[in-house]
Amino acid sequence: MKINERKMAAVILAAGRGTRMKSERPKVLHPIAGLPMAMFPARLARELGCDPAVLVVGHGAAAVRQKLAEECVLFAHQEDQLGTGHALLCAEPQLRDFTGTLLLLCGDVPLLSRETLERLLAYHETQGAAVTVLTTELIDPHGYGRIVRDGEEVLRIVEEKDASLKEKALREINTGIYAFEAPFVFEVLRTVGRDNAQGEYYLTDVVAAARSVGRKVCALAAADPEEAMGINDRVQLAAASAAMRRRINNALMRAGVTLVDPETTYIEPQVEVGTDTLIHPGVHLRGATRIGGGCTIEPGVMVNDCAVGERVHLKAGSVLEGSEVGDECAIGPMAHLRPGTVLAGNNKLGNFVETKKAFIGRGSQASHLTYIGDAEVGTGVNIGCGTITCNYDGVNKHKTVIEDDVFVGSDTQFVAPVKIGRGSLIGAGSTITKDVPPDSLALSRCEQKIIEGWAAKKRKSREKK
Repeated sequence: MKINERKMAAVILAAGRGTRMKSERPKVLHPIAGLPMAMFPARLARELGCDPAVLVVGHGAAAVRQKLAEECVLFAHQEDQLGTGHALLCAEPQLRDFTGTLLLLCGDVPLLSRETLERLLAYHETQGAAVTVLTTELIDPHGYGRIVRDGEEVLRIVEEKDASLKEKALREINTGIYAFEAPFVFEVLRTVGRDNAQGEYYLTDVVAAARSVGRKVCALAAADPEEAMGINDRVQLAAASAAMRRRINNALMRAGVTLVDPETTYIEPQVEVGTDTLIHPGVHLRGATRIGGGCTIEPGVMVNDCAVGERVHLKAGSVLEGSEVGDECAIGPMAHLRPGTVLAGNNKLGNFVETKKAFIGRGSQASHLTYIGDAEVGTGVNIGCGTITCNYDGVNKHKTVIEDDVFVGSDTQFVAPVKIGRGSLIGAGSTITKDVPPDSLALSRCEQKIIEGWAAKKRKSREKK
């Protein structure tokens, strides 16, 4: 039977306070590659076809619900923090009618791969087990529960604080990830006590409880211990972030993207990048960004929720947010495309150009020191240095329309609302407050006056003082 044909549910434990994070933010909302860490197991559950998927919340429950609400999960609340076994029991009402395989995930274990969980589920089914625990071996297993075996048989899982010296020497550890038979797991959980160092209901005690009624308990080792990394403090958060970054960057490089220095390139999981794109160090690509093929992205560029076309050159230090960039554009250096910017293609926006809610037609350019906001710019428009669309009157925003083939001289201000007709020329240093008809010349300079000898007289008067 294929995995997507099995009847599966998932519970994701995300109720802990995470005191070692020393943070007001719930631990499971701390970001890994730009996403709350609990989002990774929640999405894995969805990809595997788990229905329902239940997220157990506790500390900071309202914030966790808000962030994870769109991940197609149900929520259960753990009021008192009485251990992992108690947390799973809190999810029982949402799973009362469920019979099948229950996958237990942890909101602070974000690096698990789909392939590993598919192996776990397949092994659990072929063994006919009531409980299958995902394990791994660590060189330094301190702090983790140890797997106690008799040959291939799992006898029990012992927590660090309850382990003997011999048990602490074991290197195979419990990852906290399980496949259970449901509703069996809830039946045995109710028989588990909390006679242990923590005074909590240990989920690990389900192993002994299952064996006591003659049910089979299995363990499957994850090939890569890094997948089982739990996050308890900010040192581990940084390590997990670096691991996720390597995973993302390696996949992109194998797909034909060149990263000059992968260790200093920051790309979030949802980002798509086309082949033969070259990405320099210090680049941040975030959110639902899509980068086309054959692009060059120079150091220090930041792109958030943008669609970037083919053969685009993003120059050093530029920032793009919520924008669409057509093919064969050149942006920057140090340009800022704010939300609502649309470049039709073959555009040039140069040094210190800022745009916002602006459509810029094909072939139009603004090479430096310009602000284009709340504007519609046609094709073939040249916007000179220092041009400003004055779009805000202190209360409302107003639109500037510049039609095709307009030439705008340097140091021009368009006081919106204003429309510049096709083929017009705007003289440098003008402040345009009225519509300009097509094919016109518009000027608003004061008449230049020259007073010969004035500077010399001024110098002489200063010398006499």
